[in-house]
Amino acid sequence: MVILMETKSNLKELKEFYRNFTKVREWDKYHTPKDLSIAISIEAGELQEHFLWKSNDDVKEMLQNPTKKEKVVEELADVFAYVIRMADILDIDIIKSFYEKMEKNHKKYPIDKIKGNFKKYNEI
Repeated sequence: MVILMETKSNLKELKEFYRNFTKVREWDKYHTPKDLSIAISIEAGELQEHFLWKSNDDVKEMLQNPTKKEKVVEELADVFAYVIRMADILDIDIIKSFYEKMEKNHKKYPIDKIKGNFKKYNEI
């Protein structure tokens, strides 16, 4: 296995890395918002396959197996990669967007009304 580059830890570096990764492979023409959104959904489905029909105990046991856990890790990384790429293509600051969405969720789900409850905001 060839290590492509040292581990990058900030979003700007990740975007640049993936942008270059796709550019040299001439994949930019495939990375449209439509296709990236579909790819995110497909990869999320592949991630879900590992958990389908399993109890919580089955999941714990599965994740103790390094080979099976690696498959889950790979699918999660695929979802993350396409999210990063889509944010880059759409020029979205995904970290800022995350915090803005969490602020909205904080208001929709006030602790005093929702703590320990799974109901949707319009049901509380």
